[in-house]
Amino acid sequence: MAEIISLPKPNKTGSMPLEQAIAVRRSRRHFLPKSLTLEQIGQLAWSAQGLDEGGRYRTAPSAGATYPLELFVVTNEDFSRYLPAKHALDKLASQDLRATLASAAWGQEFIQTAPLTLVFAAEFSRTTGRYGKRGVRYVYMEAGHAAQNIHLQAEALGLGSVAVGAFDDAAVSTVLSLPDNLEPIYMVTAGYCR
Repeated sequence: MAEIISLPKPNKTGSMPLEQAIAVRRSRRHFLPKSLTLEQIGQLAWSAQGLDEGGRYRTAPSAGATYPLELFVVTNEDFSRYLPAKHALDKLASQDLRATLASAAWGQEFIQTAPLTLVFAAEFSRTTGRYGKRGVRYVYMEAGHAAQNIHLQAEALGLGSVAVGAFDDAAVSTVLSLPDNLEPIYMVTAGYCR
């Protein structure tokens, strides 16, 4: 039976102005071995795919509100899928997948040491079913919007982050046991920086 982990309610009145988060955002790859709290993980996941106050729209824009993205959470303890409607994690495995995920990302060691990696996988048919071939472009645009939210949120939380696009799609799918309808398209690592 699946374990659903409720996340603390996201903070919607941060302490850092947006302009400051934009100004200080940098790619950071040197992480301390300090785990993030459920509150921090929840805040980062919410910034990427959480729901607005009315529960109708997500925090990142989506073409025609088709929402093709699924967000997976990899930590040093477990592997989960973010459930936007519940603002919760669906724990899929109680194991540290960071080393194998780093290997699938062509040996990028910081993935193994980062306390958190958020993996976006897409079900392209949700968007292409409505927009045809052009929908593929919209899916990648949405992933970019969601990832930028994570980077800015990380800065506001005093964390660092880096975008990861270099990985073997099939290997990442295998590591995460993704179903055939989901394709990994983007990763973001985050944590405390040296």
